[in-house]
Amino acid sequence: MTGGPEPISDAAREALERELADLRAERETVAATLRGGERVGDRADEADELQRGTELDRLDTRIAEINGRLREAAVAGPPRTDKVGVGSTVTVRFADADATETTVQIGEVAEALDRTLVTADSPLGRALLGRRVGDTVNYETPEGRSTAVVLSLGDEDNGS
Repeated sequence: MTGGPEPISDAAREALERELADLRAERETVAATLRGGERVGDRADEADELQRGTELDRLDTRIAEINGRLREAAVAGPPRTDKVGVGSTVTVRFADADATETTVQIGEVAEALDRTLVTADSPLGRALLGRRVGDTVNYETPEGRSTAVVLSLGDEDNGS
């Protein structure tokens, strides 16, 4: 990461917006259960009230983080297409027996069910950052050293 405003891929933006909607709904539910200064019953009720307050703080913190990241992405503009960065869509060919080609997006967080999102701090993500079309990257995987070639950047077809 550059320390400045980082772009974000469309898929990552959508994931953050979904998370934000879920968090806001959860916050509304938790907030509705707080008594807001009313006298609570016994110590168990007080503990429950404190726990809900702590949960509300956690939700507010995450909501603020997501809002800040979405604002930062809006300032950063679209991902670059001249070299790989956060938000880039990258097509690579792996140096495996099948010469597998795949297109991934470099993001900050990957959704468990979306195999096309590669985090910028993953071995492949770190290897790709700053690279250009035609560059070869080497990185470590749990199975050992791996190699891939950057075929294209952006949403354009790689010609395959």
